[in-house]
This record gives sequence, C-alpha cells and structure tokens, in this order.
Amino acid sequence: MVDAHQTFVIVGGGLAGAKAAETLRSEGFTGRVILICDERDHPYERPPLSKGYLLGKEERDSVFIHEPAWYAKAQIELHLGQPAVHLDPAAKTVRLGDGALIVYDKLLLATGAEPRRLDIPGTGLAGVHHLRRLAHAERLRGVLASLGRENGQLVIAGGGWIGLEVAAAARTYGAEVTVIETAPTPLYGVLGPELGGLFTELHREHGVRFHFGARLTEIVGQDGMVLAVRTDDGEEHPAHDVLAAIGAAPRTALAEQAGLDLVDRAGSAGGGIAVDSGLRTSDPYIYAAGDVAAADHPLLDTRLRVEHWANALNGGPAAARAMLGQDVSYDRVPYFFSDQYDLGMEYSGYAPPGSYAQVVCRGDVAKREFIAFWLAPDGRLLAGMNVNVWDVTETIQRLIRSGRPIDPAALADPEVPLDSLLP
Repeated sequence: MVDAHQTFVIVGGGLAGAKAAETLRSEGFTGRVILICDERDHPYERPPLSKGYLLGKEERDSVFIHEPAWYAKAQIELHLGQPAVHLDPAAKTVRLGDGALIVYDKLLLATGAEPRRLDIPGTGLAGVHHLRRLAHAERLRGVLASLGRENGQLVIAGGGWIGLEVAAAARTYGAEVTVIETAPTPLYGVLGPELGGLFTELHREHGVRFHFGARLTEIVGQDGMVLAVRTDDGEEHPAHDVLAAIGAAPRTALAEQAGLDLVDRAGSAGGGIAVDSGLRTSDPYIYAAGDVAAADHPLLDTRLRVEHWANALNGGPAAARAMLGQDVSYDRVPYFFSDQYDLGMEYSGYAPPGSYAQVVCRGDVAKREFIAFWLAPDGRLLAGMNVNVWDVTETIQRLIRSGRPIDPAALADPEVPLDSLLP
C-alpha cells in the first residue's frame, strides 16, 4: 500500500524518468510516485526510433519500457499528455497544462532534449522532418518507405549519429540520400578526422552522397511541398523530403523559470541543468537526470552532459537513490552504440577535440573489424570504440577508469590481450 506521507514527482516520461520511478519502488519507497509525461504514449526507449523501428524490423509495442499495466501495479501515478508548465520551488509545486497543481516533497527533472530547428526559409513545408519522438518515427518510417518505392530524394542536414542512422535506413528502403554537413567528415566532433572518414566511406559504398563544408540556407518548395534545398556555397540539391538532424538542445525552460542554476550552452557541456555528482540541482529538493543534466563527473573531472541511452538508463536510477538519501556519486563511463548497414559499434569514454594526442587502432580498419583508442598526451586512455568487435566494452571501460598510462604499441597489438593491460 502507498503511504502518502511523502510525494516524489518525476517530470519527464522518457527512459530516465521511467527508470527512476521503477527504482524508487524497487528500493522500497512507499510514498506517492507521480510521473508526468507530456506525450500521450507511455514511456518508451528512443534508440529504436532511428534503428530497428524505423527500419520496420521492430513493432511499435517493442519500444515501450514497461507494459501499460505495470504502472498501476507498481502504483505509479501517470499523467500522460500533460506537460509541466510551471515549477515553484518555494511552494514545492508543479502546475500542469490542464491547471492541476501537484505538491511534492522531492522532484526529479528528466525533461530530456528537443531537436534543434533549422532557422531558414522553407521549414514550414510539409516534407520537413525531425526525429525525436515516437510520432516523428512513425511519420518518417512511412516517408522512407514511400521514397524508396518512388526513388525519392531525402536530404539530411547534419552528419551526426541520427543523421547517419536515418541515412542508412533510407538507403535500405531504396531512397536516394544526400547528407549536408558543415564539418569535413561526419561525426567530426565525436570521432575527429582520424575516424570520421570511415563513416564517409561506409555510406558512400551504400550510395549516400555527401556535401561537406556547407550548410542549408533555404528549402525550396511549391504548393506546400519540398522541391530542393540550397546551401551557402551556391549549390542546389533536389529533395522531396528534408530531415533536420543538427543536434538537440536540453529542455531547461522549466528549470530556468524556477531559478535553478543552468550551464552556459556555449560551454563544453552544451547547456543543461547544473547538478553535482549526486545529480542534485541548486535546490536541495530538486534533482535532474538524463539528457537535461549537466553533471560534475568525478571520474572525468569535468562537467558533462550526455545525450545517449545509457546515461538515461543509469542516471534515472542514480537520481532516484539520491532522492532516497543514499550516498550517490554518478561516475559512469559515457557509452553509446550505433548500427548502420552491417557496421555495429560501441563507444566508451570521452575524448573531445583537443583532448587527445593520438588515436591507436587494433585490428583491421579496412575490413571494419577493429578497436580504436584515443590516448591523452600522458598516455591515459580517454575513449575506445569497438567496430564489429564484441565483448570488449567492459575491459575498455576498466582501462579508462584505471587512469594509468598505457603503452600504445601494446594497445595496437592484437596478440596482447586487453585484459593484460589492466593494473
């Protein structure tokens, strides 16, 4: 039975929020748990939206984190399709879009992020898309299938993970794809010049066209439909549909209105709600987790905001335990994965441009079966990416955690077991 002497409220119906609610119950919390979701769908996972579900390999029901009946069984009070529109930390209240006022003892903000918008003429045309929500994926799945049947043209603005995964899905359907990217390679800000070209080659082999060093300036249409796009170097590309995949911005409006400390969007964390290593905000009764949280990372000794699935999966439970008064130090090694055509990869660590001295590869890069290691100037391992090589993530993360210099020659030598390099 629920003991209503305490009420914990979670704003955000994504993976972080749902896992936080689950953890509160599994850790024995008997108070009220209220989960506020601005979407009408039950909480779901986002990776399938650009992978299996978009490709038609997974059914819609497979994306949901829990069966709908689970919430009632766990006595989680769900508010679906109701955004939180006002937060009053002094009164400890959250007001919903329908006017309902909810009083909390502790609050978790797991509001996530939203797609960055193209600020150019033509974005109101019917064929302009974003991919963040299940409804976006449902629409885009139909669009890609239609483009494939008709040899239609899809232009993708942005060569990041979402852009490349959608490009792979579109080519699988048979659509013609052009990716427009301001950097010299896709994933330039994540993988650097050393490995960004690997993904250029992969996609070109599958028929994707790239236009690097340019940005969209206009989407040209007629009768409300997309006809072409123009770039700042004077080029024009035919298009029937356009996907804006230029990144995501943390949804901090509620926190900003409430006066919580935020992080400058121009900084290395890219904005977000400032939290300590225990995911506590500047208000002692409010926590933040997932895409929106810019946390002091005790292992990496920096403030970090991570927009990937594993951070939501692990950050939500960590915040829930902190809300329960447990001693939490959230120091997970950042991790993400991607699947494109026959390439599967996992990346662990954090190696922003300028932080590493060299990239060392073990295995066959030409066959796309290798591990890449990013090394700091002092020889410490900052990050590792395994491409079509499996069951090494745990070892890579332990090597990163060790904080000790590693011999680059040993890292590059496949005859040297990775486990032997651990302290």
